[in-house]
Amino acid sequence: MIYTALGDSITFGENASSWAKAYPQLTVSALNSDSRKVRGVVLARSGWSSDDLLDAVIWRGASAIALSSVVSVWIGGVDLANAALASFTTKQPLAVKYLIAGYRRNVNAILTRIKKGSRARIVCCTQYNPFPNTPLAVEAIGQLNRMITELAHRCDATVAPTHTWFEGKQAELVHGFRNGKVEDALSGSLPIHPNDRGHRVIATGLAPFLIARK
Repeated sequence: MIYTALGDSITFGENASSWAKAYPQLTVSALNSDSRKVRGVVLARSGWSSDDLLDAVIWRGASAIALSSVVSVWIGGVDLANAALASFTTKQPLAVKYLIAGYRRNVNAILTRIKKGSRARIVCCTQYNPFPNTPLAVEAIGQLNRMITELAHRCDATVAPTHTWFEGKQAELVHGFRNGKVEDALSGSLPIHPNDRGHRVIATGLAPFLIARK
């Protein structure tokens, strides 16, 4: 069984203390057993938006995806962070409709390419909210997750409700968490990635979604 994880900095393992403690590696370890051998492939980079992931799937990921039994897609945090930070620095309202339109096109294209290029099952991960004390972030991430769910259902993909695993526990699971407000991201480091504990929570929650239902 080959499991391919597509994503951005979270999937890449940003702020995990080591590569081995990032959720894709932890998930593969959890799935491996005497009766099931799983190999993991990661196609992700820090800073990738849905545009970047689509490009990577087209130009670099086709062969790995074609051989995969299951593919997870976790993208959107950078799209949202860029829009939120731009709105703060320019004092303009967050263009959620514009963000959602571009995100919809990219994710739909990613899922369509996976379906056309392989027989892999697809698991779409929702976005957790690292800024639960900013109402605008709550609204925007809620819209993004509704979009993810809609696109997943349209492509007969499974939804892994990652946001529910983090809800109310962001202070414990997000690296560098301070006040849970978007303003925290303007003061240097970006407190948006899981810490080691957060990656363990993701792996524990995600693993059952990757196993074929009999």
